[in-house]
Amino acid sequence: MRGSVRRHEVLAVPADRAWAAITRADLLHHWFPGLTDCTLEGDVRTVHLATGIVMAERIVTNDAIARRFQYRIEGGLFKDHLATIDVFALDHESCLVSYATDADPSTMAVVLGGAMQAALNELRRQLEADAGPLVDALAVTAA
Repeated sequence: MRGSVRRHEVLAVPADRAWAAITRADLLHHWFPGLTDCTLEGDVRTVHLATGIVMAERIVTNDAIARRFQYRIEGGLFKDHLATIDVFALDHESCLVSYATDADPSTMAVVLGGAMQAALNELRRQLEADAGPLVDALAVTAA
């Protein structure tokens, strides 16, 4: 049986700023707590958890117009999984970031829900403060 969870946060940064961070799939470990590293080869992101677990995630959507990023966790504890991150502009200086997951088994959606909220909180903290490992990594790649 599938389960679905969605979390969201309002960020006091322009939508393009939040999107620039989210669309950098190789920088997820800088704002998703519990990850120690990630690499990107083609459309497959490999994430390394602090527990030692390594998971492959296939990026299925990276749509700059809709500001939608989707990926599937392949294998491991999941029969099926789809995560969706959407960024909606609220005005010129703020946005809403929605992070949803659909998973089978349904218990994995619940587990991921807490991690997604922690990730959104960390994304907001770093982008609003304009400081932290994510902001540093974005600045290096922009230079």
